[in-house]
Amino acid sequence: MYTILIADDETEIVELLQLYLEKEYNILEAHNGTQALQLMQSNHIDLAILDIMMPGMDGLQLLKRIRETHFFPVLFLSAKSQYHDKILGLELGADDYIAKPFNPLEIVARVGALLRRVNHFDAPPAEEKKQSERIELGSLVLDRSECVLYRSGEKVSLTSTEYKILELLMEQPGRVFTRKKIYEAVWEDFYVYEDNSIMVHISNIRDKIERDSKKPEYLKTIRGLGYKFEAPVEN
Repeated sequence: MYTILIADDETEIVELLQLYLEKEYNILEAHNGTQALQLMQSNHIDLAILDIMMPGMDGLQLLKRIRETHFFPVLFLSAKSQYHDKILGLELGADDYIAKPFNPLEIVARVGALLRRVNHFDAPPAEEKKQSERIELGSLVLDRSECVLYRSGEKVSLTSTEYKILELLMEQPGRVFTRKKIYEAVWEDFYVYEDNSIMVHISNIRDKIERDSKKPEYLKTIRGLGYKFEAPVEN
């Protein structure tokens, strides 16, 4: 059974989420960032739901500490709905973000989608398929048997969301993917509104794979349409 860490200083929120999630998942609860970090250090965590505004160590500070050593999915839950708070959380490595007030059933659906994605991310394919699971474009190699990206032979640290976006784009180089296509393929959910989530994840990926993220050679923006992946032309 998957273990989910819920960290929120509002007891009612923690109890509500536990009510909806405890039938399918093992739940650990914390009411501040420090307590959450202690639980993370002494337990195996498969996914975390973090509030941003917590006493002591807030959700953003906690996420920084988590990403130093762990890459399990993180869902931010916060009353702060401004774009800059959402973008900052995603830039720090969060996988998804829902603003309060929320529908608990949406939380259940997002948690399920994130865990399905990371389960696929962690599960290697059958042995006989390994040879076809390497995608090589320029200096990048995506090894789907290990769910690892290499750049010039060096391993690149990716979150599960970043990996899934890269896998989608790299397996069909030259094809333009709209934000809707990317969202529905990676998040396994319907794309019902425009937000900056994909843009922020694309920016994070560029920081990790491009020589100059301002002048991307691999991950190109097609204005008004979406994104595509290309291998740079050798001089």
